[in-house]
Amino acid sequence: MFKRKDFFYKKAKNEGYRSRAAYKLLEIQKNFKIFKNNSNVLDLGCAPGGWLQVTSKFVKNGKIIGVDLLDVEPVNINNVKIIKDDIFNEEIEKEFENNKFDLILSDMAPNLSGIKHADYFKSYELCLKAFSIVEKFLAPNGSFVVKIFRGKEFDDFRKNLNKYFSKVKIFKPHSSRDSSAEIYIVAKNFKNIC
Repeated sequence: MFKRKDFFYKKAKNEGYRSRAAYKLLEIQKNFKIFKNNSNVLDLGCAPGGWLQVTSKFVKNGKIIGVDLLDVEPVNINNVKIIKDDIFNEEIEKEFENNKFDLILSDMAPNLSGIKHADYFKSYELCLKAFSIVEKFLAPNGSFVVKIFRGKEFDDFRKNLNKYFSKVKIFKPHSSRDSSAEIYIVAKNFKNIC
């Protein structure tokens, strides 16, 4: 069992971030330069809002939309909009219809059952749903960052992304717990082949 109040948990509290996950996104930005000042960004699974906080530091002139089933405390930045909804609700796509996003983020994770293969498959299903949104709403040459648990479906998902993006990298942030099965895929230069 991990210690809840570990280094990154305490660091987040001290620096005003809502969760340790903020440091994962900061590491991704440092390594892959995914943000631009005028980007339009969609953050799927945005609760409790740590990734929205990080995104708003780098994106000043673009639009930022966060979506989650859970309540998310507002981020006091003018260009951030939070939608409380289920991404499996097809009606939610009406919120995106007039948008093309330069970057789509997904830090979604299933409620864990403790049964590894079941949890990994649920993670994969969330990734597939996120990618279905990418196909419709990611702008040409856009980027996609997605968390996935490294189960047996991982390789198939990564290979599929290789068809749609010219650069696909696997990344495990230092701020992820060593015991966690989570890994991030950073895909850049979207080419919609549909």
